[in-house]
Amino acid sequence: MSLVYAYAEFDLCGPLPSGVTVLEASAGTGKTYTVAALAARYVAEGTPLDRLLLITFTRIATGELRDRVRERLVRCEQQLSSILDGGPDPGSDPILTLLATGTEEEVRCRRDRLAGAVADFDAATIATTHGFCQEVLAELGTIGDLDRETEFVEDVSELLEETLDDLYVRRFGPRSGGPAKFTRAEALQIARAAVENPMSGLEPRDEPHDSTAAMRYRLAVRICQELEQRKRRMAIMTYDDLLTRLRDILRGPNAGAAKERLRTRYDVVLVDEFQDTDPIQWQILDRAFGSQGVTLVLVADPKQAIYAFRGADVYAYLVAAATARERATLGVNRRSDQPLLDAFDALFADARLGHQDIVYRRVRAAPAHQEARLHGAPEDAALRVRVVRRAEPSVELTNYGYARAPSARAHVARDLAADVVGLLSSGATLEQRSPDGEPTGHEAICPRHVAVLVRTHANAELICEQLQAARVPAVINGGGNVFATVTARGWLRLLEALERPASTIRARTAAGTLFLGWSGERIATATEAEWEEVHRRLHRWSRILRDSGVAALTEAITVSEELAARVLAETGGERRLTDLEHLAQLLHRAASAERLGVTALRGWLAERIADAGRGDAEDERTRRLESDAEAVQVLTIHRSKGLEFPVVYCPFLWEPSYIPREPEPVFFHDPATGFRRTVDVGLEGRAWSAHVRRHRDEQRGEDLRLAYVALTRAKHQAVIWWAGSYDSRHSPLGRLLFAKGPEGDIAPEGRSTPADDAAEERFADLAAQAPGRISIERSALGLPTTWSPPVEPPVDLAAARFDRHLDLWWRRTSYSDITAEAHEPLVASEPEQPGLSDEPEAPAPVPVGPGQVGAGDAMADLDRSSPLGAMPVGVAFGTFVHSVLEATDFAAADLDAELAERVAAAQLRRPLELGAPGVIVEGLRAAIDTPLGPLLAGRRLRDISRRDRLDELEFELPLVGGDEPSGRLTVRAIAEVLRRQLPPEDPMAGYAARLEDPSLRAQVRGFLTGSIDLVIRVDGPRFAIADYKTNWLGPADEPLLLAHYRPDAVAEEMSRAHYGLQALLYTVALHRYLRWRLHGYDPDQHLAGVLYLFVRGMAGDPGHGVFAWHPPGALVRCLSDVLSGAGVSA
Repeated sequence: MSLVYAYAEFDLCGPLPSGVTVLEASAGTGKTYTVAALAARYVAEGTPLDRLLLITFTRIATGELRDRVRERLVRCEQQLSSILDGGPDPGSDPILTLLATGTEEEVRCRRDRLAGAVADFDAATIATTHGFCQEVLAELGTIGDLDRETEFVEDVSELLEETLDDLYVRRFGPRSGGPAKFTRAEALQIARAAVENPMSGLEPRDEPHDSTAAMRYRLAVRICQELEQRKRRMAIMTYDDLLTRLRDILRGPNAGAAKERLRTRYDVVLVDEFQDTDPIQWQILDRAFGSQGVTLVLVADPKQAIYAFRGADVYAYLVAAATARERATLGVNRRSDQPLLDAFDALFADARLGHQDIVYRRVRAAPAHQEARLHGAPEDAALRVRVVRRAEPSVELTNYGYARAPSARAHVARDLAADVVGLLSSGATLEQRSPDGEPTGHEAICPRHVAVLVRTHANAELICEQLQAARVPAVINGGGNVFATVTARGWLRLLEALERPASTIRARTAAGTLFLGWSGERIATATEAEWEEVHRRLHRWSRILRDSGVAALTEAITVSEELAARVLAETGGERRLTDLEHLAQLLHRAASAERLGVTALRGWLAERIADAGRGDAEDERTRRLESDAEAVQVLTIHRSKGLEFPVVYCPFLWEPSYIPREPEPVFFHDPATGFRRTVDVGLEGRAWSAHVRRHRDEQRGEDLRLAYVALTRAKHQAVIWWAGSYDSRHSPLGRLLFAKGPEGDIAPEGRSTPADDAAEERFADLAAQAPGRISIERSALGLPTTWSPPVEPPVDLAAARFDRHLDLWWRRTSYSDITAEAHEPLVASEPEQPGLSDEPEAPAPVPVGPGQVGAGDAMADLDRSSPLGAMPVGVAFGTFVHSVLEATDFAAADLDAELAERVAAAQLRRPLELGAPGVIVEGLRAAIDTPLGPLLAGRRLRDISRRDRLDELEFELPLVGGDEPSGRLTVRAIAEVLRRQLPPEDPMAGYAARLEDPSLRAQVRGFLTGSIDLVIRVDGPRFAIADYKTNWLGPADEPLLLAHYRPDAVAEEMSRAHYGLQALLYTVALHRYLRWRLHGYDPDQHLAGVLYLFVRGMAGDPGHGVFAWHPPGALVRCLSDVLSGAGVSA
């Protein structure tokens, strides 16, 4: 008996987990719901949010998890506040009920903790495993062995092919002395299998040295080594490299220090979708958090482990589950109706889905879903089984009397389309219910309520074609790789013709593409004159492509050939037009980025088409949804995971997964190595056949899990088909029904496909196990039917009435916007927003002469001219200087050469009349070499390396609630903070009075945007803000002297131009950024201050031309609270 039967049901309101706990979910039981609820409970009971780590396995899932956790924290905080104010009880939410239980002081304490977590939500670490590893490696410093100059890339396929070509030519090139033992394509397969699965062992290791299998093995080992060396030389890393780097640190000589740092950083670690982990990720979590006081909660459903092709390894989950201190299950399904769950219990009863410890579990429906919510459908059973008998006229038979799969597949597709028409035409409704089960309304069923789930994109195309023929709107959601489409091949044929527009063969081929749209008959019967016209078009299009690019070519063809109208008039035209435009964008991007001519572009596309069959596309290659209109969703089972639909059709569960006939690298778990995931790249040898069988057995285990995932997407009804082909015996449905043992074990090899009568008898037995829940139906094709959507009754037309309230105070604002009216002519050097600025367009309005700033004292050299005094005044020059400084490496060995290069590059982008280049180079070098004063212990910009600076830090901060403002922020509120927090001797103490300036924008709400010129990191670490200014502070009609930038002069300019307000706002932005990114952040400890660098004056003594200020931590905290809405007017 497996340990899985000993699991107890987890009580979300019981004692909080501690140590390593595995929570085994089932479909619909709410993995993410559970993680969010646990996060809220831990926070409410005293775990600070920044000591909570939440991990999941994809970026999309991370975004969803972040939203769900924040939503749960906000709801709990608001509900507890309402209860404390005498509001109603929390209703049916058990978490709220639990948190509201206790004394008023206890509830208030929980509410305050939750409110603090909401306010500091940016401090939460919610990340993918890769994101977490990157953050940890950066924080570990030298231990992390992560160069800050390293570039992270998602795809190294081009580098891999380049490396492979070098090795392949070296081994099998002209000087190798013999023929190649295997093809380059085969070598690429081997290389990809090895490189893309770094955690997998490689086989065969024990074949004779001179055998081809051993040669393939050595290639796999060598390609991994060589690629790693090249990546290090190029300073690039993949995200998988992050995992191996951290794993190696946690088991290397620095493991103790690394583990200690992680364990002191986090108290609780919650991992969602843990069934999608792999051995490296589990080793990281186990070594970092598996003991010594950290709570590690792993939430997973191994029955949904279906991503082995992406490297996910359910065996890693099984290892974790076996070693966990506590194990429990989630027992309430919040998705499906109880009748449908009863049907699943009959179908899957105790089934072991690919492994003895992956067992189907019975769950119960939520209280609101105890009864069926689909009413009025032609068939009201929750699970419908449609049987295709071999006597059907549309079904062809093999010599042994089995259904031929292609004909049965076509029959099922037509039958499905007819069934969907019947459902949509039936007037069926979906009942909505409250969490307590009370009916709240009905909705007529429509196409968007229906999903069809298939294994392959080819099957999706078949289904979509039949639905569209029945006039049912249908779209393929995530329909595979756009380079694998007929439209991509059409683009290739067109590019071939444009490469040689005089070629008769290529012209004929291009004529048959959708670009010209000729039928086969027209191609066969076209006259010489018509072909001449085709050649003229091809010559013209070739010139357009050569001179203007792919985008112009697409536009020209679309207009001249009336392409959109012609393609959309055909069945499936919207799909093809979407693919055409998608491919045009990809081709245009490639041609522009890589400067490809027509021949190179044709080769680029041919390579992508040849490579398109390798796995699912998950990036820019993924086919786009052709329409947002209401339609039946047709998608692969892999794509459907995590989704739910009212009615689900699974038409092809009677077919097993496809096992390629041609040898290719196979993955399996090797019992001899503790079930480590292994890839055999030998493609032959003594153990090859055994490894292929084990791979096939594991694939068929995953087939069972795919069937489970597909069926459990349904909320109310699921429909499946059975067709008796020869291979149906090995299908998930065939093995579930005809090959399941008494203990639930299911052999990878199914039994003989039964005759139709025997199959129907078995289905009848299945239906008897869940009376009224399962129907057995004959699948027979009638006359073609089409769907006519209901006609909406006409409505009386009337002019629209604008009855919304416009919030005239809400805006996306910036420092420049707030101060715009306070600046004469206008201000700007480097704009924060187009049309806004922060420096004078003209010299300061109050002349400041040398005598006024103490030119006669000991610093007589201040009568020297400013090195940048000959430069122009205004926005353009300020923007120019900013772009140069942003790009300059201050620590460059030859700073003059570095500046000259950056100035020349900036001149190409923004040409300015600056005179001799050496003048501005000299002036900027003087600024970079000027000590910045005591705030940074005399450091110069020259002393700041690239790794210790962050240029152009953009931010967007919510003001008093952001999208849902709770009041209005006034500059008076900021002034009050200054008065309360600053002592009289502070250099900014007097600025509070300046904020009474009536020309400042009085009130704002919404979002504050901006961009900090430079953030500097110094020892500690401590962080300072630097802002570049090119203001002319001398009289307009006199030479500009260094004396014009004495401390009192720049202080006066800071006040006059309201740079003090900018400094305050930017400091809050950096404060919030560090609060989110820096563990243990304290503004008193980590904020080094603000530097305003008036570069025209930075050529004198230390600190000259520099305004430096260190705001107290209490001021920063208080101002951040005011910007968030604390104490603002409603």
